[in-house]
Amino acid sequence: MSEDKAALRNAATILLVRRDRDEPQVLMGQRGAKAAFMPNKFVFPGGAVDPGDAMVPLAGPLPDVCAGRLACDVSPDMARALAAAAIRELWEETGLPMGVPGTWPTDPAPDWKGLAGLGLVPSAAGLTYVFRAITPGGRPRRFDARFFLADASAIVGDLDDFSRASDELSHLQWIGLEAARGFDLPFITEVVLAEVSAVIRSGGTPGPVPFFDNSGPESVFRRIA
Repeated sequence: MSEDKAALRNAATILLVRRDRDEPQVLMGQRGAKAAFMPNKFVFPGGAVDPGDAMVPLAGPLPDVCAGRLACDVSPDMARALAAAAIRELWEETGLPMGVPGTWPTDPAPDWKGLAGLGLVPSAAGLTYVFRAITPGGRPRRFDARFFLADASAIVGDLDDFSRASDELSHLQWIGLEAARGFDLPFITEVVLAEVSAVIRSGGTPGPVPFFDNSGPESVFRRIA
């Protein structure tokens, strides 16, 4: 049976922030012109959850408050898979490894061999759940995406070394929060930046998670306590 590419899929996106310059910067890249989903747009690293993501060993779990908020609508296994997917997509699309030194208890899946080869085990301890969005109907791809905020200090190695990145995103770069608004962004990326910018600037603790819900006939914006 062929895959229904328009079926709603769980996905994870990561807003990686560095704070060693005059203002906080986020890591973004440009999707290809032939991409079925958001062609040419500048986006944060992210993508759909893979079936094996729930089985990936995490050296550190999600913080309790984030796990609790995710538990409002997903199982613990899916919450774990979302965290793993965020780290995997960051690795695949940018070549930046997020993890801690350690040994994998089992042979890693192909998508994780590169990270494991660096002697690293992924850790979700530095992820903060900050946004949820469901793609509106009628699009060629639809995702139930959870956005995670992470500090660049969780990256092992050079923050400007994208030599191990795949070709899914081009023009990878660190962009200041104000400058990012001048790029060609998807609508939802603009919304996420607007909602999360105050948290990024202050380094404070996010409040209830904003949720842009397009699961029904009308768009609804609410917050997850």
